[in-house]
Amino acid sequence: MLYIIGLGLNVDGISKYGLEIVKRCKRVYLENYTVDFPYSKEELAHILDKKLISADREKVESLELVDEAKKMDIAFLVYGSPLTATTHISLIEEAKRLGVRYKVIYNASIIDAVAETGLQLYKFGKIASMPKWNKEKNFTPDSFIEIIKDNQKINAHTLLLADIGLDFNEALEQLIKAGEGKIKINKIVVCSRLGASKSRIFYDSINNFKENIEKPYCIVIPSKLHFMENEVLSEF
Repeated sequence: MLYIIGLGLNVDGISKYGLEIVKRCKRVYLENYTVDFPYSKEELAHILDKKLISADREKVESLELVDEAKKMDIAFLVYGSPLTATTHISLIEEAKRLGVRYKVIYNASIIDAVAETGLQLYKFGKIASMPKWNKEKNFTPDSFIEIIKDNQKINAHTLLLADIGLDFNEALEQLIKAGEGKIKINKIVVCSRLGASKSRIFYDSINNFKENIEKPYCIVIPSKLHFMENEVLSEF
Protein backbone atom coordinates (compact mmCIF):
# COMPACT_ATOMS: atom_id res chain seq x y z
CA MET A 1 0.00 0.00 0.00
CA LEU A 2 1.16 3.55 -0.74
CA TYR A 3 0.76 6.20 1.94
CA ILE A 4 1.24 9.84 0.93
CA ILE A 5 1.75 11.72 4.18
CA GLY A 6 1.89 15.45 4.88
CA LEU A 7 4.52 16.50 7.41
CA GLY A 8 3.03 19.86 8.29
CA LEU A 9 5.33 22.83 8.75
CA ASN A 10 7.47 21.95 11.75
CA VAL A 11 9.83 19.03 12.37
CA ASP A 12 7.31 17.45 14.76
CA GLY A 13 4.23 18.48 12.80
CA ILE A 14 3.30 15.02 11.52
CA SER A 15 -0.06 13.82 12.84
CA LYS A 16 -0.35 10.99 15.35
CA TYR A 17 -2.01 8.85 12.69
CA GLY A 18 0.70 9.68 10.16
CA LEU A 19 3.39 8.72 12.66
CA GLU A 20 1.69 5.38 13.35
CA ILE A 21 1.65 4.64 9.62
CA VAL A 22 5.34 5.58 9.21
CA LYS A 23 6.31 3.23 12.04
CA ARG A 24 4.83 0.21 10.27
CA CYS A 25 5.99 0.96 6.72
CA LYS A 26 8.84 -1.06 5.20
CA ARG A 27 10.30 1.92 3.37
CA VAL A 28 9.93 5.64 4.08
CA TYR A 29 10.72 8.16 1.35
CA LEU A 30 11.20 11.89 1.90
CA GLU A 31 10.38 14.18 -1.03
CA ASN A 32 13.26 16.65 -1.38
CA TYR A 33 12.70 18.75 -4.50
CA THR A 34 9.82 21.18 -3.89
CA VAL A 35 10.83 23.07 -0.74
CA ASP A 36 13.80 24.20 1.34
CA PHE A 37 13.14 22.47 4.65
CA PRO A 38 13.39 24.51 7.89
CA TYR A 39 15.03 21.47 9.51
CA SER A 40 17.42 18.72 8.50
CA LYS A 41 16.66 15.23 7.28
CA GLU A 42 18.56 13.92 10.31
CA GLU A 43 16.34 15.85 12.73
CA LEU A 44 13.23 14.44 11.10
CA ALA A 45 14.63 10.89 11.09
CA HIS A 46 15.28 11.24 14.82
CA ILE A 47 11.69 12.38 15.48
CA LEU A 48 10.24 9.54 13.39
CA ASP A 49 12.80 6.99 14.59
CA LYS A 50 12.99 5.70 11.04
CA LYS A 51 15.51 5.58 8.22
CA LEU A 52 14.55 8.10 5.52
CA ILE A 53 15.30 7.61 1.83
CA SER A 54 15.59 10.84 -0.18
CA ALA A 55 13.26 10.94 -3.20
CA ASP A 56 14.17 13.44 -5.92
CA ARG A 57 11.95 14.51 -8.81
CA GLU A 58 13.29 11.77 -11.09
CA LYS A 59 12.51 9.09 -8.53
CA VAL A 60 8.97 10.30 -7.97
CA GLU A 61 8.13 10.98 -11.61
CA SER A 62 9.37 7.52 -12.58
CA LEU A 63 6.48 6.18 -10.45
CA GLU A 64 8.78 3.52 -8.97
CA LEU A 65 7.15 4.12 -5.59
CA VAL A 66 3.86 2.75 -6.90
CA ASP A 67 5.57 -0.41 -8.16
CA GLU A 68 7.17 -0.91 -4.74
CA ALA A 69 3.79 -0.37 -3.05
CA LYS A 70 2.48 -3.47 -4.86
CA LYS A 71 4.69 -5.60 -2.62
CA MET A 72 4.98 -3.69 0.66
CA ASP A 73 3.76 -0.68 2.63
CA ILE A 74 5.52 2.46 1.39
CA ALA A 75 5.38 5.91 3.01
CA PHE A 76 6.03 9.01 0.94
CA LEU A 77 6.57 12.05 3.14
CA VAL A 78 5.87 15.54 1.82
CA TYR A 79 6.56 18.85 3.58
CA GLY A 80 3.35 20.72 4.37
CA SER A 81 0.30 19.33 2.62
CA PRO A 82 0.88 16.20 0.49
CA LEU A 83 -0.97 17.07 -2.72
CA THR A 84 0.17 20.59 -3.64
CA ALA A 85 2.58 19.33 -6.32
CA THR A 86 1.33 17.85 -9.60
CA THR A 87 3.71 14.89 -9.45
CA HIS A 88 2.10 13.74 -6.23
CA ILE A 89 -1.30 13.59 -7.94
CA SER A 90 0.38 11.50 -10.64
CA LEU A 91 1.31 8.91 -8.01
CA ILE A 92 -2.35 8.51 -7.13
CA GLU A 93 -3.41 8.23 -10.77
CA GLU A 94 -0.78 5.54 -11.38
CA ALA A 95 -1.88 3.68 -8.25
CA LYS A 96 -5.46 3.70 -9.50
CA ARG A 97 -4.37 2.47 -12.93
CA LEU A 98 -2.40 -0.44 -11.47
CA GLY A 99 -4.91 -1.29 -8.77
CA VAL A 100 -2.53 -0.39 -5.95
CA ARG A 101 -4.18 0.68 -2.71
CA TYR A 102 -3.26 4.15 -1.45
CA LYS A 103 -4.17 6.60 1.30
CA VAL A 104 -3.51 10.33 1.66
CA ILE A 105 -2.90 11.74 5.14
CA TYR A 106 -3.31 15.50 5.08
CA ASN A 107 -1.63 18.20 7.14
CA ALA A 108 -1.19 21.97 7.40
CA SER A 109 0.44 23.91 4.57
CA ILE A 110 1.65 27.42 3.81
CA ILE A 111 -1.80 28.06 2.33
CA ASP A 112 -3.24 27.69 5.85
CA ALA A 113 -0.40 29.40 7.70
CA VAL A 114 -0.40 32.55 5.57
CA ALA A 115 -3.60 33.57 7.39
CA GLU A 116 -1.34 34.57 10.29
CA THR A 117 -0.55 37.71 8.29
CA GLY A 118 -4.12 38.88 8.89
CA LEU A 119 -4.94 38.66 5.19
CA GLN A 120 -8.26 36.93 4.64
CA LEU A 121 -7.85 33.62 2.84
CA TYR A 122 -10.99 33.98 0.73
CA LYS A 123 -9.48 37.17 -0.77
CA PHE A 124 -6.53 35.30 -2.31
CA GLY A 125 -6.51 34.65 -6.05
CA LYS A 126 -4.41 32.27 -8.10
CA ILE A 127 -1.15 31.09 -6.54
CA ALA A 128 2.03 31.84 -8.47
CA SER A 129 5.43 30.17 -8.33
CA MET A 130 8.72 31.87 -9.09
CA PRO A 131 11.53 29.79 -10.63
CA LYS A 132 15.18 30.60 -10.16
CA TRP A 133 16.48 32.52 -13.15
CA ASN A 134 19.59 31.51 -15.04
CA LYS A 135 20.60 34.57 -17.01
CA GLU A 136 23.60 32.80 -18.58
CA LYS A 137 21.21 30.37 -20.26
CA ASN A 138 18.68 33.12 -20.95
CA PHE A 139 16.18 31.41 -18.63
CA THR A 140 14.17 34.26 -17.12
CA PRO A 141 10.50 33.16 -17.07
CA ASP A 142 8.13 35.78 -15.69
CA SER A 143 4.68 34.22 -16.02
CA PHE A 144 4.16 34.89 -12.29
CA ILE A 145 3.75 38.57 -13.21
CA GLU A 146 0.71 37.74 -15.35
CA ILE A 147 -0.86 35.91 -12.42
CA ILE A 148 -0.26 38.92 -10.17
CA LYS A 149 -1.86 41.17 -12.82
CA ASP A 150 -4.90 38.91 -13.10
CA ASN A 151 -5.33 38.90 -9.32
CA GLN A 152 -4.95 42.66 -9.08
CA LYS A 153 -7.79 43.11 -11.60
CA ILE A 154 -10.18 41.44 -9.14
CA ASN A 155 -8.62 42.94 -5.98
CA ALA A 156 -7.26 39.55 -4.92
CA HIS A 157 -4.08 38.94 -2.95
CA THR A 158 -1.31 36.89 -4.61
CA LEU A 159 0.62 34.17 -2.83
CA LEU A 160 4.01 33.86 -4.53
CA LEU A 161 5.98 30.69 -3.81
CA ALA A 162 9.72 30.53 -4.47
CA ASP A 163 11.29 27.49 -6.08
CA ILE A 164 13.80 25.47 -4.07
CA GLY A 165 17.25 27.05 -4.01
CA LEU A 166 16.03 30.59 -4.72
CA ASP A 167 17.37 33.01 -2.10
CA PHE A 168 15.11 35.84 -1.00
CA ASN A 169 17.31 38.64 -2.33
CA GLU A 170 17.33 36.94 -5.74
CA ALA A 171 13.55 36.52 -5.64
CA LEU A 172 13.06 40.17 -4.75
CA GLU A 173 15.34 41.24 -7.59
CA GLN A 174 13.46 39.00 -10.03
CA LEU A 175 10.09 40.34 -8.86
CA ILE A 176 11.16 43.96 -9.29
CA LYS A 177 12.84 43.31 -12.65
CA ALA A 178 9.98 41.26 -14.11
CA GLY A 179 7.36 43.76 -12.94
CA GLU A 180 8.95 46.87 -14.44
CA GLY A 181 6.45 48.63 -16.67
CA LYS A 182 3.91 45.81 -16.23
CA ILE A 183 2.51 46.03 -12.70
CA LYS A 184 2.61 48.38 -9.75
CA ILE A 185 3.74 46.87 -6.46
CA ASN A 186 4.01 49.06 -3.37
CA LYS A 187 4.16 47.02 -0.20
CA ILE A 188 4.67 43.27 0.11
CA VAL A 189 4.34 40.74 2.89
CA VAL A 190 7.18 38.28 3.44
CA CYS A 191 6.67 35.16 5.56
CA SER A 192 9.70 33.21 6.76
CA ARG A 193 9.51 29.71 8.26
CA LEU A 194 5.79 29.99 8.99
CA GLY A 195 4.61 27.25 11.32
CA ALA A 196 8.19 26.31 12.24
CA SER A 197 10.60 27.61 14.86
CA LYS A 198 11.86 31.18 14.38
CA SER A 199 8.93 32.09 12.14
CA ARG A 200 8.68 35.76 11.15
CA ILE A 201 6.39 38.01 9.15
CA PHE A 202 7.48 41.29 7.53
CA TYR A 203 5.41 44.01 5.87
CA ASP A 204 7.17 46.85 4.09
CA SER A 205 7.75 48.66 0.82
CA ILE A 206 9.19 46.37 -1.84
CA ASN A 207 12.27 48.62 -2.04
CA ASN A 208 12.94 48.71 1.71
CA PHE A 209 13.67 45.06 2.47
CA LYS A 210 17.11 44.60 3.99
CA GLU A 211 16.33 41.78 6.42
CA ASN A 212 17.99 38.38 6.25
CA ILE A 213 15.03 36.20 5.25
CA GLU A 214 15.44 32.53 6.11
CA LYS A 215 14.07 29.67 4.01
CA PRO A 216 11.46 28.51 3.47
CA TYR A 217 9.72 31.80 2.73
CA CYS A 218 6.89 33.11 0.62
CA ILE A 219 5.91 36.53 -0.66
CA VAL A 220 2.41 37.96 -0.67
CA ILE A 221 1.42 40.87 -2.93
CA PRO A 222 -1.62 42.35 -1.18
CA SER A 223 -4.52 43.87 -3.05
CA LYS A 224 -6.95 46.40 -1.59
CA LEU A 225 -6.97 45.86 2.17
CA HIS A 226 -9.95 45.51 4.46
CA PHE A 227 -9.50 47.69 7.55
CA MET A 228 -9.05 44.58 9.71
CA GLU A 229 -6.32 43.29 7.37
CA ASN A 230 -4.60 46.66 7.47
CA GLU A 231 -4.77 46.71 11.25
CA VAL A 232 -3.08 43.31 11.63
CA LEU A 233 -0.48 43.98 8.91
CA SER A 234 0.53 47.26 10.53
CA GLU A 235 1.76 45.25 13.54
CA PHE A 236 4.43 43.71 11.32
